[in-house]
Amino acid sequence: MLTSAQGVLFDLDGTLLDTAADLGASLNYLMQKYGFAEIPYEHYRLVASDGVYPLLQLGFKQQLVNFDKEKLRQEFLDYYLQNIATHTQLFPGVNELLARLAAENIPWGIVTNKPEFLTTPLLKCFPELTASQSNISGDTLAHSKPHPAPMLLASKELNVPCNRIWYIGDAERDIIAGNVSQMTTVVAKWGYIKIIAECEQWQADFVVEHPMQLLQLTK
Repeated sequence: MLTSAQGVLFDLDGTLLDTAADLGASLNYLMQKYGFAEIPYEHYRLVASDGVYPLLQLGFKQQLVNFDKEKLRQEFLDYYLQNIATHTQLFPGVNELLARLAAENIPWGIVTNKPEFLTTPLLKCFPELTASQSNISGDTLAHSKPHPAPMLLASKELNVPCNRIWYIGDAERDIIAGNVSQMTTVVAKWGYIKIIAECEQWQADFVVEHPMQLLQLTK
């Protein structure tokens, strides 16, 4: 990668940070509050980066229609914001990869669909991520991934043309956004992928098992 990339962009949840346990804790706070069975880790992990409503659907199932979804969403977000990095951590290998990018003077940034009011406080909890030169959230612009607009803004902020940027993410929307923007796309197989076999069909340039494998890729 380092021979061909002039810039690197990352998705956040499921790519740089393993946020599933804190998102699941917020869901299970609501499960306990309203008398439902808690959702096990292996179930909510697969929905972790899909947003609040899919997590609520996972927990409340058909009973969700009996609740005010907006009220539940706000309760979820209030709890999550207060406990945003209790269990969250960098995926293994991420810190080493970022250190290598720094050593090679390759600028990098983050393009996430997480809203800015959650992204900013979360990033502040991880000094390793302060070197990011572009932080684009899901509501920074009128459009979020898979629309290319966030990718184009990040390219501008890195001051690197799209066709010399590598984008790494764990969802099909990440790969679509990167491909449409003419970036080199990489599936982070360590992330929150529901059906691993499907990611081979996303038309990414590469699929990798571990962050440090990026250093062996060339294009």
